[in-house]
Amino acid sequence: MRRFIVGFFAFVGFLTVLLVAGIMLLVGGLKPSVTPLPANIVLIADLTRDLPEGPSEEPVLRLVVGSKPTLRDFLDAIEAAGNDPRVKVLLARVGDDELGLATVQEVRDAIAAFRSKGKLALAFADSFGEFGPGTRPYYLATAFDEIWLQPMGNVGLTGLYADSPFIKGTLDLVGVVPEFDHREQYKTAMNVLTETKMTPAHREEVEALLVSVGGQIVRGIAQARKTTEAEVRELIDRGPLLAQEAVQAKLVDRLGYRDQVLAHARARAGSGAETVSLANYLDHAGRPHREGSTIALIYGSGLVVRGGAAANPLTGSNVMAASELTRAFRAAVRDPSVRAILFRIDSPGGSAVASESIWREVVFARERGKPVVVSMGDVAGSGGYYVAAAADKIIAQPATLTGSIGVLAGKLVVADLLKKIGVSTDSAQIGANAAMFSPTTDFSAEAHSRLEAFLDETYRGFKDHVATGRHMTPEEVEAVAKGRVWSGEDAKARGLVDELGGYSVALRLAREVASLPADAPFTLTVFPREETLPELLYNRLSGKDREREDGSVTSGSIERSLKAAQPLLRRLEMLLDAPGVLMMPSIGLR
Repeated sequence: MRRFIVGFFAFVGFLTVLLVAGIMLLVGGLKPSVTPLPANIVLIADLTRDLPEGPSEEPVLRLVVGSKPTLRDFLDAIEAAGNDPRVKVLLARVGDDELGLATVQEVRDAIAAFRSKGKLALAFADSFGEFGPGTRPYYLATAFDEIWLQPMGNVGLTGLYADSPFIKGTLDLVGVVPEFDHREQYKTAMNVLTETKMTPAHREEVEALLVSVGGQIVRGIAQARKTTEAEVRELIDRGPLLAQEAVQAKLVDRLGYRDQVLAHARARAGSGAETVSLANYLDHAGRPHREGSTIALIYGSGLVVRGGAAANPLTGSNVMAASELTRAFRAAVRDPSVRAILFRIDSPGGSAVASESIWREVVFARERGKPVVVSMGDVAGSGGYYVAAAADKIIAQPATLTGSIGVLAGKLVVADLLKKIGVSTDSAQIGANAAMFSPTTDFSAEAHSRLEAFLDETYRGFKDHVATGRHMTPEEVEAVAKGRVWSGEDAKARGLVDELGGYSVALRLAREVASLPADAPFTLTVFPREETLPELLYNRLSGKDREREDGSVTSGSIERSLKAAQPLLRRLEMLLDAPGVLMMPSIGLR
């Protein structure tokens, strides 16, 4: 019965993929009619949703679940609109707490550049949090010329809050023992398993981050709303504020509904103004940076892993796969038109070995005359900083979380849990440390000594790479290491980051390291090159994408889709076979 159920779901998945492929083949050749853009445009943007890093989804995924705008999509559209005389007004919906703080700062910078071209930017929120956290979306809204709020909305400007769940008590109850070690005291990712509250180092780290990032928010709001930092802090302590209170405090310019702010935007844009969504505008107007020397854009988003696909089409979660990054860097190095590489990182880290592999590709590119500039997103810590350390220049937003130069490793021991549920284990081994990685036995003294050696060697190598890449002494690196997470602002003050900013700053520096004139046009090209819909269909279904230069094999679309469903099928199979089985999570750099 079990095999029948699992096989049935696999068969359904196979038929689904065939159906999607067939639909794509039918629609792939259709040419939709192109409606020209109007002469007077109110550009509409939705900033209540996440703006993920990375390239657009594969055409297969876009067809099935619809297109999801990326941060790059937004930035390209706003940059093009700033130079387009047809675009008079930007009207953005804001209010939901979906964007990370560094992403908020990136968007704020883009809005400021748009406004500097003489354009009007309006923000509308039905509520900033609806009696919930609204500090980040309000901070974003202050980048606009005017802030409109729905009359029953509120401004949840309440400051920043950080909490962390600790499940050691739960693990004690069920009989699971976490056996981890780390380098050094600020490497606190494992604390959720090993502690019941913040350690002094953990608290010091979190509070310092809140002070740094909170100060950035207060300064940004004060400058935008033409008030003092003291007044902003007083308003934060009073928050959340009702709509009329927000108007009186000059946090909001007008109260009104969506139709009213839309009518206002059209009136400001002039006679005959029409609304155009940001996605439609980008489709018709095209992206900027399409001529001149090439700057390669390589994305490194998600958990750092040794291999695997760049994204799971079922979950939408990205990983920074060393095999994929190697392919991207090698392609950029081989391309004679590429003058520099922009490496965009948004990652909390992961595998130490995979991080080392990607770090080597950065070194390899530079050795072959391709300078590398790193631009950091919301997070670029631990392995996410490791892969950046060798770059010519590193840029971060003030609120980027980075650093975390350290390492942790260990395992969860489930022997007592198995006993509690009536499962007994027995074993045989050859080799003193053969059971080192088993979740059913503690570390022996010898095994623990090998764990310590691994941690020491990895930590030493990490620090050496930082010292070489950042031109720092070992003592200077140690002072900023110990696993501590820094804000981008604090990281720059300590030599871990060169400049603060986002894509625009990174592209300016990329032109500099490529010895291109400051006003020289350039072509920004994603590597590896994104496949068109017909190319993707042909290559995946024919298997022509299977062979790579390193001899490895990649899957066709049907096989990859089935592999994406395998975790669910395996979980179903395990539940039917042995409901008490637990799997050890992957442990590495965080």
